[in-house]
Amino acid sequence: MVNRTEATRSAIPKLLIANRGEIAVRIIRTCREMGIATVAVYSEADRAALHVQLADEAYPLGPPLPARSYLNMDRLIEVAHQAGAAAIHPGYGFLAENALFARRVREASLIFVGPEPDTIEAMGSKTRARRLMQDAGVPVVPGTIAAIESTSHARTLIDQMGGFPVLIKAAAGGGGKGMRVVHDPDELARALEAARNEAKKAFADDTIYLEKFLDRPRHIEIQILADRYGNTVHLWERDCSIQRRHQKVVEETPSPALSPKKRDQMGQIAIQAARACRYLNAGTVEFLFDQEGHVYFLEMNTRLQVEHPITEMILGLDLVRLQLEVAAGLPLPFEQEDIQARGHAIECRINAEDVFNQFAPSTGLIELLELPDGPGVRWDGGVVAGQQVTPFYDPLLAKLIVWEVDRPAALARMKRALQELTIAGVLTTQPFCLAVLSHPAFEQGNYDTGFVQEHWPQLQEQLQSMPGELDVLAVALRHLQGNHPVGANLEGAPQNTFPPLSPWKLRWLKQFRED
Repeated sequence: MVNRTEATRSAIPKLLIANRGEIAVRIIRTCREMGIATVAVYSEADRAALHVQLADEAYPLGPPLPARSYLNMDRLIEVAHQAGAAAIHPGYGFLAENALFARRVREASLIFVGPEPDTIEAMGSKTRARRLMQDAGVPVVPGTIAAIESTSHARTLIDQMGGFPVLIKAAAGGGGKGMRVVHDPDELARALEAARNEAKKAFADDTIYLEKFLDRPRHIEIQILADRYGNTVHLWERDCSIQRRHQKVVEETPSPALSPKKRDQMGQIAIQAARACRYLNAGTVEFLFDQEGHVYFLEMNTRLQVEHPITEMILGLDLVRLQLEVAAGLPLPFEQEDIQARGHAIECRINAEDVFNQFAPSTGLIELLELPDGPGVRWDGGVVAGQQVTPFYDPLLAKLIVWEVDRPAALARMKRALQELTIAGVLTTQPFCLAVLSHPAFEQGNYDTGFVQEHWPQLQEQLQSMPGELDVLAVALRHLQGNHPVGANLEGAPQNTFPPLSPWKLRWLKQFRED
């Protein structure tokens, strides 16, 4: 019987990770378990970052700006050869869905841990992907395939689609960039121009197209995995409907909206979509699920997703390990009927953002980082205490993930874990996540992509009842100055919103102040 770890290590004895932050740390940890040596890369701003400390080797890329560091293909491939790496894992973001980079990696006689360049290219264009899915019989949201040429052209197409509201989308887009909802003809010209400008800035491609705007759908994605021997499976779904400005905030699996029958149907459609583009390795097929139960293909992400840990938690799998095994030429170790889910998992994204100031970026030194613990709690983080949070990159610091036997128990565990988490020095989305999870509609599983906008007044009211000053260092120092007794709740916080300050934390902060 083939030892899969040894076979993978034989093909990939050393791996370069072309990324940073928590995803680089995540990949390094799996490689350590498999005995695969790791090579980190870093910009000048990330010289002391956690992923640099954990890797076996680390090489500089250049200045902080991504264009001169993490997006520098020449330098990344040069470092891979210099370090003797056999493969490159792109993580997510940066060059993860760049077909040119995948092609260049292969041309450099290196293994690219991901799908084939042609697949990345096909799925990277939303209009080309729509056409491919339509030809394969996969249901897509009503809309256009051709690029929008002018406002008059858009109006003609909108009339053919049945009128407003419509959604303007960037053909090369993702992450909500280049996206605008238009409810009225008077808004159209301005929205088209804004979407084009944003798309060009984000993707160097101002091609846009139209989709019929679906009222209050859920955003549900299916994780798929495929090897080079024709085996394709789906690994259940993730409900990613809790979004702010098209950016995911909280994800969970299984979705409270899906019946077993609908779950199986969507899984089979996802496999159909993957086979239509000859998919290889791990990927995600994203769908809109409307209030009548109709399913529409939205897009395909040709990489590992930020929210992949919740899939791992309910299935007992390591998706990074499986990615490496497939990249090494191994077949999948299971078939669809072998995949059994257990329990419920939730993920909260912890971003360095000021939720009390319109989610403005928060930068600075992380003075204190105290993590939640206990059964079923997982922290996928890319930062440590003493590390500087800079303005150059995505604000995601970490993901907090929990597992329990069912949804109510998982929800209670996540609230407890959020209450235990302490980050001082930068402001984060921790209280916002807690507000979302505490809202009655979310607790009942009654939500869609419009949840945050619809319930923003109540969420804001709940946030205002939390400490106005979320910098734990400042709050703790007020305790030390005698304004509040040791162990009291944070100033202005309702009972059980945040835990009391522990004597250990107060001692640490006192020492910090004296130093």
